[in-house]
Amino acid sequence: MLKLINSKKVRSSGGTFAIVASRYNSEYVDAMLHAAREELLRAGARIRIVRVPGAFEIPAAAARLAQPKRYAAIICLGVIFQGETSHAQHIGWGVTHALAQIQVLQKIPVIHGVFVFEKVKHAKVRCLGAKHNRGTEAAQTALEMARVMKGL
Repeated sequence: MLKLINSKKVRSSGGTFAIVASRYNSEYVDAMLHAAREELLRAGARIRIVRVPGAFEIPAAAARLAQPKRYAAIICLGVIFQGETSHAQHIGWGVTHALAQIQVLQKIPVIHGVFVFEKVKHAKVRCLGAKHNRGTEAAQTALEMARVMKGL
């Protein structure tokens, strides 16, 4: 079941937030990027945006950005469509594993907004719509995790 986006007003606890977004499947990724950027700006956060060719390249940029005390959180955004082979699943798993490692090893929140979709209609609802936009959700998670990490 899809979770509706909570429209609560969240303030940034300080710091700059990085967003790494793929250019591949740009219609969907750009919509999530726009939503995440707007949510962070609404919260008063500073933002750095890095674009990479595809979802598989996201972890390399995220790892480079994950320098101690440089960013409050890193938001990673990408869209992968399942085709006739298992390639999309391999890319999705590789990205997920790499982002988890970066987060744990560098002790910085890395927000996983890289999605594997089987159907275009699922991507449209989760990326293009305002009610369920995963970019907004990723930004809200980044703001909350930055606050949690600052308090630890």
